[in-house]
Amino acid sequence: MNIEMIRAAAARLEGHARRTPLLGSPFLDEIAGRRVWVKPECLQQTGSFKFRGAWSALSALDPQVRAKGVIAFSSGNHAQAVAYAAKLHGCAAVIVMPADSPALKIANTRAYGAEVVLYDRERESREEIGARLSEERGLTLIKPFDEPLVIAGQGTCGLEIAAQAAEAGITEAEVVVCCGGGGLTSGIALALEAEAPGLRVRPAEPEGFDDVARSLASGRIERNARSGGNICDAIVTPQPGDLTFPILKRLCGPGLVVTEAQALGAMGEAWNRLKLVAEPGGAVALAAALYHSDQLSGDDVVVTISGGNVDPAMFSRALAGRA
Repeated sequence: MNIEMIRAAAARLEGHARRTPLLGSPFLDEIAGRRVWVKPECLQQTGSFKFRGAWSALSALDPQVRAKGVIAFSSGNHAQAVAYAAKLHGCAAVIVMPADSPALKIANTRAYGAEVVLYDRERESREEIGARLSEERGLTLIKPFDEPLVIAGQGTCGLEIAAQAAEAGITEAEVVVCCGGGGLTSGIALALEAEAPGLRVRPAEPEGFDDVARSLASGRIERNARSGGNICDAIVTPQPGDLTFPILKRLCGPGLVVTEAQALGAMGEAWNRLKLVAEPGGAVALAAALYHSDQLSGDDVVVTISGGNVDPAMFSRALAGRA
């Protein structure tokens, strides 16, 4: 992984991905005790940053290979992104999704034209299912985070943060990123290392699924005890990636961990103050900035809202302030 791969991905994404803004709110600043800058990837194509990595990977495939179709496994955001990128490229997509994924994400993935294969995340392995289908049908696997072309695509978000921070006069800040397997976090960290070295990345995760925070603390890859059972489904992964963790270890500060109630609180604040729809997993970085400000330093903090694909019932729960 290197900055040139991210710049090449940015060139392929030109005209396809949205350049999301960098937003501020005095109300959020007051809660956090510093200036909060929000990068709303919930406004990205398919409602999350995942479109960046999906398009980066599919657009780099040999056309003959791509024509045979692609396969991916995801709880929803990578699923939708690969499905839509495949549709735009005119190729088939098979998506392996947990049966307990939010109904909206399953419905949207099918609406983009993909074949959805559901599995039990507690008893079945998505990797094994994906590998079997890939071999049987000749499909190319597009991994959700531990894939260089996907990481490069996610890193384009970091290029935008660097440019937008410079426009706002921000030369030093902590950049809190919603973190599952580490694709977005490592991609942004690589981009900022090259373009804005005064900005340091901090991973944010849900309580009970803080494998990255624990891995950074121990210096080795740590697994989560459970594979599901948290409302922040978009960023619940077994452990950091083999490719992403060395990048995280080298470039990131300590991880931040938030509760489900704090994620819901951040969803409510994002809507009330910026009129942004965030899903629970997409709100953990904002939650960390608002409710764990004592673990941050400096006058400015940049946070990602990584996705906004939330079921109406969950969104209503957040707006009502019900943990």
